[in-house]
Amino acid sequence: MAHFELSHPPPLSTSNEAFGFRLLAFSFQPQQKTYLCQMAATFEDFNFNRQTLNAIADAGYTEPTPIQQKAMPPILNGQDVMGIAQTGTGKTAAYVLPIIMRLKYAQGEHARALILAPTRELAMQIEENIRTYSKYTDLRVVTVYGGLGPKTQIENINKGVDIIVATPGRYMDIYLAGHIVTKTLQVLVLDEADKMMDMGFMPQINRILEVVPRKRQNLLFSATMSEKIHQLSANFLEFPTVIEATPQATPAQTVEQKLYHVPNVRTKINMLKKLLDEQGDITKLMIFCKTRMAAEDVYKFLSRKFGEGQVKVLHANKGQNTRINAMNAFKNDEVKILVATDVASRGIDVSDVSHVINFDVPVVFEDYVHRIGRTGRALQSGVAITFCNPAEEYYVGKIQKLIRQTIPEHKIPADVFIEETPYEERQDQAKEIDLQKRKEDPDFKGAFHEKKTLNQRKKFDAEKAKRVGNVGQPKRSKPKKRY
Repeated sequence: MAHFELSHPPPLSTSNEAFGFRLLAFSFQPQQKTYLCQMAATFEDFNFNRQTLNAIADAGYTEPTPIQQKAMPPILNGQDVMGIAQTGTGKTAAYVLPIIMRLKYAQGEHARALILAPTRELAMQIEENIRTYSKYTDLRVVTVYGGLGPKTQIENINKGVDIIVATPGRYMDIYLAGHIVTKTLQVLVLDEADKMMDMGFMPQINRILEVVPRKRQNLLFSATMSEKIHQLSANFLEFPTVIEATPQATPAQTVEQKLYHVPNVRTKINMLKKLLDEQGDITKLMIFCKTRMAAEDVYKFLSRKFGEGQVKVLHANKGQNTRINAMNAFKNDEVKILVATDVASRGIDVSDVSHVINFDVPVVFEDYVHRIGRTGRALQSGVAITFCNPAEEYYVGKIQKLIRQTIPEHKIPADVFIEETPYEERQDQAKEIDLQKRKEDPDFKGAFHEKKTLNQRKKFDAEKAKRVGNVGQPKRSKPKKRY
């Protein structure tokens, strides 16, 4: 692959002068290009119109975040952009504000911008951002996602729309039913692209890319740069400008991380009780669990301790209205604690979450970054605490490699009762550890494998002895039936 470097920066273009940017370095590759630029100090440096600036001021923002400073100039210039930034850095506004500036006002009946998100929670959050920043315009936004009947969503689209925010599956359903016209699309955004890959949305995304106009601006945002994202970007982006606000998959600097080695579920509950009894600085807490069953168990414990009015639970088994009500109650400070599975780790934008507790270590390593990214948002400080049993130590190692950090370990407080691990849970942990070792070493057999092989060999030997013993013996005739 060809690579060219200029020892001296090229002259400033008129568009870059408008933003007060000085090019410090320039590199060119056939697939992507990267600019290192001097930051804009205020939103006015981006030449936003007065309506947009007033909406930003009403939202309480005075200075752009690093990802906004880096991403908005090339987006405003119409370039394809690949943005790598962790959650809570303001990346939604980094593409929403330029889209609002590009569209300016309501026009026609069909959407001119499409934003794809992996979950309904994130789609709703993006819609909220668009409505906040476009409050002084007449731009029309419609959000479509699964879990509800499509009738109302189709009616809203038929009324006329400028921006559609959608999950890939529901968007394709409505398109195939003939209610979406794609020829007017000017901008296509993939937000949380890594999560969409993890959730298996690649076929739907490829189908969407087949039906949208070839001439369009493409924006891709992701917290990590996996091999799947590289493949997607090759199909999706045209000579993109790559923006990396922080090293990929790096937690926000404002988040203090803690790790406790806790042997079993019962002791995790005891640790949780201890933290909630003594941590007076916990003003708003999110607790993440690996499974729906674990989330329900933790929720039941907390609701007995604090009352059902003080805690909500959020997972995929809950109905859509229940999930929306739980999120709104948490956002509006009606409840202090939200228990959730990873379905919510990328869909709740609450700036004042003081603590996150990983009751279980996530199996998908990237989810750790998104979980703890619920706290320490908007430059505020936060604490992320992780409980790790012996079978989860493998995943902690992978997470630390991903984030290129060592999570500080803390001892379990002396007054926390350490329960004995029940037999079934101990067996489950041993099986999981065997599977992990086999992943790293395909030749590893493991205790369970050896036991199974021994039993199989005994059974085989018994069958062989039985067959050998029957050799040479005359066949016994079946007794005749008597009628």
